[in-house]
Amino acid sequence: MSAGGYTLPAPAGGAPGRRVERLLLVSPAFHGYHRSIAAAWAQQGFDVTVHTYDAYSTPAMKLRNKALLELPQKAGIDRAAARVAWDTDRAVAALREARPDRVLVIKGDSLGDAFWDEVEALGVPRMLWLYDDLHRHDYSADFLRQVGPVLSYARSETEALAAQGVDAHYMPNGFDPDLAVPRLDRREEVVFVGSRYPNRVELLERLAQAGVPVRAYGRQWSHHPVDRLRTWELRRPDLPAERDIPLEEAYAVQAAAAAAINVHGLQAGHAMRTFEVPGMGGLQFVDRPDVAEFYEPGEEVLVFEDADHLVELAQRVVAEPSWGERIRAAGRRRSHAEHTFAHRAAMAQEWWV
Repeated sequence: MSAGGYTLPAPAGGAPGRRVERLLLVSPAFHGYHRSIAAAWAQQGFDVTVHTYDAYSTPAMKLRNKALLELPQKAGIDRAAARVAWDTDRAVAALREARPDRVLVIKGDSLGDAFWDEVEALGVPRMLWLYDDLHRHDYSADFLRQVGPVLSYARSETEALAAQGVDAHYMPNGFDPDLAVPRLDRREEVVFVGSRYPNRVELLERLAQAGVPVRAYGRQWSHHPVDRLRTWELRRPDLPAERDIPLEEAYAVQAAAAAAINVHGLQAGHAMRTFEVPGMGGLQFVDRPDVAEFYEPGEEVLVFEDADHLVELAQRVVAEPSWGERIRAAGRRRSHAEHTFAHRAAMAQEWWV
């Protein structure tokens, strides 16, 4: 495959005489989740070829993206159409090169009609997986009715899509157990890894004011001058912070922390972090009571109601580590038994059309 793509063969030992089907996974580059998802689908017996439609991996591509897309966008010039055209052309080329038997598209929010026309012309089973809120995608109900099975990470959005005649299926997010190396060392810090929003800043500041050690990870929190330039921001919250870290390191950081905060806000479904933190052996503070669909609150994760409640839980976890150890061990067992990407991939096999 060209830049932004690779192939992962199915594990040996499939049914004798059965041809291994080729699956093309068309995915955003976001945090490298495509690697874990590709491995999970390979476990289902597919030769998986991955195309990351928004990965600008070569120096020339990065320069073009910065000069022709990012900088004009920062200056108020709408370059969305140019991005769609570029991503679509590359995805069409990847589709023609791979000649797959099946196509799984994740998000696909910068792929234009030419790509979907090419998929339709292939006449192979396909699915569209939305592991983020529907409102973040520019898809009409008519398009979703025609594209084939649509997998949503949110039960409420799955029900809404089905009511509009979409072949919609609920598939929660998951985690990669191969990245979840148990951590026995503990750091007396409550951590947050992810984007900076006002409600997240407020929570971390309340913890710091209460004397709870905290640390945030990500370019929007980092005090590094390069990150200030990359985000076009000079001011930062007065909190301990680190730069962006890869997914594997995020797993390790959250596993070693006294606890890791999972803040959803208005998200419809549960973020990857819901399954990653307990899956890696971390202790999760989560803001969603409906996490009870996946974990037992108080036994496998800790649900906080507001900032005061979060402070109370954090202070207890720091002061009483044995309590937290019992919860993190139970959460890890549940995650590995029920919530890996392999579990999700197996679930999805009955939905191919």
